[in-house]
Amino acid sequence: MADAPKTSRPTLGQTVGTKAARKLKARRDTAAGVWFGLGMMGLIGWSVAIPTLLGAALGIWLDQHYPGGRSWTLALLVAGLAIGCFNAWHWVDKEDRAMRKQSEDRDE
Repeated sequence: MADAPKTSRPTLGQTVGTKAARKLKARRDTAAGVWFGLGMMGLIGWSVAIPTLLGAALGIWLDQHYPGGRSWTLALLVAGLAIGCFNAWHWVDKEDRAMRKQSEDRDE
């Protein structure tokens, strides 16, 4: 009796096993995702707050030592806020690209 031609399709057991493993991994990733999200919020918050506060502190120092018609405090506070927002956007974009790449790798 001739052997049946081999197909490249996975068996039912392999398909069920693959889907079960994917589901278990997704459940594990959800718990880590919550902590990751909270950590990311903290990182983003500090990445905006620190440059803003440094800009304000430098502006206060400049206003005290070099008084003039302009408010260095306000100008450097806004500059620090802009730098902090750019920094936060950079981190979020970087993490978004990493998550998309991980999702694509998982789907393959």
